[in-house]
Amino acid sequence: PESLAGRGLWGGSCVFILEMNNLEEGVEFLPAMNSKKMEKRGPKRQVVVTVMIIVFFLISLVTGLLVWHFKYRNVAVRKFFNGHLRVLNWDFLDAYENSSSPDFKMLAKKVKSTVRDIGSYHKETVITAFSEGSVIAYYRSEFLVPKYREESLDRAMADKQSLAQRWNPRLRNPMLKVESVVAFPADPSIAYSSQDNSCVFALHAKEGEITSFTTPGFPNSPYPNNALCYWTLRADANSIISLTFKTLELEQCRDGSDYIKVYNSLSPVEPHALVRLCGNYAPSYNLTFLSSQNVMLVTLVTNKEGRFPGFKAEFFQLPKMKVCGGTLKAESGTFTTPYYPAHYPPATDCVWNIEVPPKKNVKVRFNMFFVLEPGIPVSSCTKDYVQINSTRYCGERPQFVVASTTNKIEVRFHSDQSYTDTGFLAEYLSYDSSDPCPGKFTCNTGRCIDRSMRCDGWLDCVDGSDERSCRRHQSVVVGRLEKWVLVCCSFVSGRGEGRETQPCCAADSFKCDSGKCVPSAHKCDGKDDCGDGSDEGGCAARATVPCREYTYKCRSGHCISKQNPECDGEQDCADNSDEDNCNCGIRSYTRRSRIVGGQDSDVGEWPWQVSLHVKGQGHICGASLISESWLVSAAHCFLQLQGIRYSDPSLWTAYLGLTDQGNRNGDNVQTRKVKRIISHPYFNDYTYDYDIAVMELQTPVTFSSVVQPICLPDATHNFPVGKDLWVTGWGATAEGGSGASILQKAEIRLINQTICNQLLTDQLTPRMMCVGILTGGVDACQGDSGGPLVSVEPSSRMFLAGVVSWGDGCAQRNKPGVYSRLTSLREWIKEQTEL
Repeated sequence: PESLAGRGLWGGSCVFILEMNNLEEGVEFLPAMNSKKMEKRGPKRQVVVTVMIIVFFLISLVTGLLVWHFKYRNVAVRKFFNGHLRVLNWDFLDAYENSSSPDFKMLAKKVKSTVRDIGSYHKETVITAFSEGSVIAYYRSEFLVPKYREESLDRAMADKQSLAQRWNPRLRNPMLKVESVVAFPADPSIAYSSQDNSCVFALHAKEGEITSFTTPGFPNSPYPNNALCYWTLRADANSIISLTFKTLELEQCRDGSDYIKVYNSLSPVEPHALVRLCGNYAPSYNLTFLSSQNVMLVTLVTNKEGRFPGFKAEFFQLPKMKVCGGTLKAESGTFTTPYYPAHYPPATDCVWNIEVPPKKNVKVRFNMFFVLEPGIPVSSCTKDYVQINSTRYCGERPQFVVASTTNKIEVRFHSDQSYTDTGFLAEYLSYDSSDPCPGKFTCNTGRCIDRSMRCDGWLDCVDGSDERSCRRHQSVVVGRLEKWVLVCCSFVSGRGEGRETQPCCAADSFKCDSGKCVPSAHKCDGKDDCGDGSDEGGCAARATVPCREYTYKCRSGHCISKQNPECDGEQDCADNSDEDNCNCGIRSYTRRSRIVGGQDSDVGEWPWQVSLHVKGQGHICGASLISESWLVSAAHCFLQLQGIRYSDPSLWTAYLGLTDQGNRNGDNVQTRKVKRIISHPYFNDYTYDYDIAVMELQTPVTFSSVVQPICLPDATHNFPVGKDLWVTGWGATAEGGSGASILQKAEIRLINQTICNQLLTDQLTPRMMCVGILTGGVDACQGDSGGPLVSVEPSSRMFLAGVVSWGDGCAQRNKPGVYSRLTSLREWIKEQTEL
C-alpha cells in the first residue's frame, strides 16, 4: 500500500484489485465444491473490505490532522502591540517632538537597537514618539505568530519583568539604561487602519494661549473616509493639558462606526484611554478632559461610509496640581473633584480630612456624583471610586449622604489611568448626634423632612425610607358602597415623586393597565378581559390574531398581538408596514443628562419642538413637527380672544430649530409662515375635550441636526401607567411668572386615569391623559400649551404621546397636568394630513 500511495491511488477497492493481480507464487485457495459456491462472497472478502474501509478512514483522519496542523494551527497571525519604555539616563530635547528631525531618528535607532530578543516571532518595532521623563519612548511592535502560540505571546508581552529583560541594551549601546517597559495589544481598528501621513498633526501648547484644531476640512467639508488621524498634543514640563471639544458631529454610535478616542499618553493603548466619543453632542454638553502629564493623544478612526463634519477642539496648558484634597475645618463647607465640572484627571489621588467642632457629628452629602467607568460593576468599584469609612462608591448616584459617628471623617478619591468622568460636588455639615433632624424625620440618606410626611403615601425621601413598613387602609367607592381595602404601595425609588395607591391584586391575578384585576389564566387567552387589551398585548410577538381595538393592524389587514410594534427596528408585519415611514423620533445630538444646574435643554435635544409666534406678541404656544409641512398643536391656542381671531393663519410664524428665544435669527433656526390651521371640529372650549389642531406650513422645512420630526403613535400604541415622559416648552417657570428664554424640559410620569379623575373631580374624558408629579413642583405651565409630551421607547425612538392642554394651576400638589391623548386622536390627524 505504501508504494501505491506514491502513485496517487488511495481508494481501498483499487488497492485490493492490484494486490490480486500481483499475487506471489505459493498462495493457495481452498478448492471449490461447486460453481455456485464460487459465486458467493466468502467471509474473508468481507474482512478485507472492512479492513480497507478502516485504513481509508485512518488515512483520511491523518490527512485531515496534517492539513489542520499546517494550514490552520500553524497559520501566521499578525499581532500588534503598543507600549512605552523609559530611558533613565537620557535628557529630553525639544527636537524629539519632531519625528522627522535628525535627533529623533538618532535616538529612535539607539532605542530600537536595545531589543535583544523581544520574541522569536517579532517582525518589526517602530519608535513612534518621545516625551519627557527623563525620556519616554513610545513604540509599536508587529509579530507574525502561529495561531496556536497567540495566547503565549499575549502572556509574554504582558509580563513586564520579562519584557524589560528583552529590551536590555547590547554592548554597542551601553549608555542606554532602559526600564518600565510595558506593552498592550493594539486596538484592532487602529492596528489594521492605514495611517495617512497627511492626517498626522503635532501641536504644542503656548503658555497663556488657547490652541485650536479641527478635523481636515472642518466645517466646510467632511472628514476623510477610511482614515486614521493622530493629533499629538504637548505642553511644557510640569504642566498638564486641558482639552475641550467645542463642536462634535460624527457618525451615530454603532458597531464599526467612526469614533474619537483620547489617550493620557502618546501611544494609543486602551489602559490609558480617557474617553471614546461618537455621534453628536450638543454644544452645551461638557466635553473637557484633562491629562495627568504633559502629553495627550487624540485619534480619529473612520470607516468607508458616511460624510460628517467632524470636530473643533481647543487645548491649553495648566500647572500640574501639587496637592489634591486637604484639611477642612468649619461647621460646613463644599469640595469637589479636581477641575469639576470638567472630567477629573486620570492617575489622581485626593484625601480630604474633614473635622467639625467637638460634640458634633459630621455628614457628607453628595449633590452630584458621576464616577462611572464602562464595564466596571458599581458593586466592586475597582478603578475610579470614592472611599468613606472603608466603603467604596462609584457609578452614577442620586443625592446621597454618608455620616460619621464622630466629628471627623475622611473622604478619599482615586482615579486610575483609564476612563474618567465628571466627578462629584459635595458638601459637609455638622449636626447633633442625639437629634440629627430636630423636630423632623430623618431619611436613611440623612435628609430631613417634616414628620407629617412619614407614611403619608408620598415619596419624600429620595430612597423612599419615609414610606417603608407602612400599612394603611384607604376608603374606596365600589358602586354606591364605601369599602376599606389594603392598598399597594409600590414605587420607583430615587425620583422623589408621589405614588399612586390602588387596591392590591391577589397573588394569582393579573393587574391590568387600568388597575383592574383579572385571573392570571385570562392573560393571553385571546379575549379582552381587562377592557383595555393590556391582558392580551405583547403575548406573542408577530403572532397573527383576530383584529381588536387594541391590536396593531398591518397594511395587509392582518393584526398582530405584539404591543407597540411600529418603528421599533423589527419586522413584525409580513408586509413590513410596521416599519414604514420611520424617519422620525431620532435626534442627531446625543442626549446627555449631566447638564450642571437647571433644566435648560441642549441645542437640538428636542428637534421637533416648534415655537409659535404672533406678530407683536412673541411666543404664544408650542407645537410639534410631524413632517416637512405639518405641525400638531392644541386647538385652544387658536380661540378668539380679546377681539383677536387667532384662527387666522396669517397671524402666526413658526420657529423651528430654536432653543433660545433671544436668538431667533441663529444660523440653525428656520422660520416658516402658516398656510392653514385645522382645529378638531368637536373641540369644546369649556371642557377642552378634543383639544387638538394641525397646522400646514406655507413652505416645507429642511431637516437638519436641529430640525427633525417626531413619530406619531398608532391608535393602538400603549403608554403604560407610571411611564416617564418628557414635556418641553418656553412657558412660565412658576405659576403667574414670566416665560423662559431657554427651552425648558421636565420629566414627569403618566398617572392612572381613575385616580386622576378623583383628583380633578371627574373632568377627564377618554381624549385626555393625566401626567405629572403628584407631590408637585414639576409641571407644564402657561406658554407651554400645544407643546409636545414625548415618550422615549425601548428602541430609543421617540413618539408624541400627548399635547399640552390644561391644568388646575401649575405644579401644585395633587394637581397634575392634563394632555390631549394622541392615540385617541390619531385617526383624525391621519384624515387631515394623510400621515
